[in-house]
Amino acid sequence: MHFDLVDQVVEIDSDRIVTLKNVTMAEEYLQDHFPGFPILPGVLMIEALVQASRRLLRERDPALGRHVLGEVRALKYGSLVRPGDSLRIEVSLNKESPEGVFGFKGTGTVLRAGHDADQAPQAVSGRFSMRAPSPAQIGADGALASGR
Repeated sequence: MHFDLVDQVVEIDSDRIVTLKNVTMAEEYLQDHFPGFPILPGVLMIEALVQASRRLLRERDPALGRHVLGEVRALKYGSLVRPGDSLRIEVSLNKESPEGVFGFKGTGTVLRAGHDADQAPQAVSGRFSMRAPSPAQIGADGALASGR
């Protein structure tokens, strides 16, 4: 199953991207996380950071292949993201190594109807790296194998 966690690209330049994910009850994973109190799982907040960074990398160089999450550091969770909220993701490229590893800093803030966007609480923040997949992660067809 594929989760597209970028509903809209708000801003993009060579080193920074801002995206939005609108969270609705129509999303299957919210039925189980948690019944009666649905919230966006933390792992999907990280995935939203990853997907935004992939879009930024493709914007910088369309020839770049699909990158995978390498390492996560200094990850912090804050406010819960509930149906009806939007998760505003901002990712900035901090480093690029000669080996093709890209270092990012990312934050996710919660936008709620009727609340001031300038005072939006933070849902997730951290530093992470993206790298090309290892040969073991590439399928026989040349595509990135799922679940790896």
